[in-house]
Amino acid sequence: MSDLHEQVMAALGTVIEPELHRDIVSLNMVRDLEIEGDTARFTIVLTTPACPLKDVFVKLCNEAVIGTVNGINKLDIRWDSQVPQDSRIHGRLNVPMKSIIAVASGKGGVGKSTVATNLAVALAESGAKVGLMDADILNPNLPQMMGTGVGRPRVANGKMVPIEAYGVKIISTGYLSDPDKPMILRGPLLHGAIRQFFTDVDWGELDYMIVDLPPGTGDAPLSLAQSFPLTGVIVVTQPQGVAVSDALRSVAMFEMLKVPVLGIVENMVGEFFGAGGGQVLAEERNLAFLGQIPMQAEVRQGGDFGRPVVVAHPDSEAGRAFHDLAQAVAARVSVVMLQADNVIPIDIIE
Repeated sequence: MSDLHEQVMAALGTVIEPELHRDIVSLNMVRDLEIEGDTARFTIVLTTPACPLKDVFVKLCNEAVIGTVNGINKLDIRWDSQVPQDSRIHGRLNVPMKSIIAVASGKGGVGKSTVATNLAVALAESGAKVGLMDADILNPNLPQMMGTGVGRPRVANGKMVPIEAYGVKIISTGYLSDPDKPMILRGPLLHGAIRQFFTDVDWGELDYMIVDLPPGTGDAPLSLAQSFPLTGVIVVTQPQGVAVSDALRSVAMFEMLKVPVLGIVENMVGEFFGAGGGQVLAEERNLAFLGQIPMQAEVRQGGDFGRPVVVAHPDSEAGRAFHDLAQAVAARVSVVMLQADNVIPIDIIE
């Protein structure tokens, strides 16, 4: 490596990743540095394709190098992304998933499945490989909300092939049962069904597995948290006090189970339900507040007709809020894995 290469790398080593709070060289985010004339060309490998910080990195890198390293007057930055691998998944589950993110709520009716579907689709639209698991075994809603109907998944090489929609791979008991008949299962069978969704489905390689949990603190959330290495959980609440108090119970359960709480999402914000309850909960529990989703008719219509609002109305206030949520969640996943030392360094994920 030439002296000029070393000087450029040293200068880039002063650039701090705003969310991970470490320099981009030690994080191995700077790759393939080449010097041609007065131009330094290199690739920055982001920890998520949903990262909104490209302009920030360009500014910080230019400030660090230009005027500091003699002979370099221009930067040519290319972009790539590589989601870190949660090492606990790598060690305990024989499935190629890099992270498992549960979406939970303390009570029903707060729009948890709406958040899960739009989050999954927004992450997929950013370029990530995303799976969506309907762990609400007894009351599956994802087939309708993702517009896939209730057709049976095919089987190949002894495994179910997930249904795909909007770039997301989906599995649900809604594909395996008659929609007009109730699902009646006791706790052990619920646990078995969730395990089969992990082990008996050909997911392929995934950056993010989004798991839509049933509401409350019953068998399914407990089984998932105790049996599988969750990277983290998102808790969804409405703004009003009674919903927030139920969300607090959900937060407390996951904290007791040592599952990282990625943050709080406040859904259905507006004149009818008010605003601010979720943000207060996040502040009181020292958790990240991931954002507010406005109460708009387009959100409800998206769920009813199988076209999530991020697809049907991406420029609406709700559509933009879900895209912002996806960026916030992806960033929190990277931070939580790094803080917990649960991440396999991105230079050996290849």
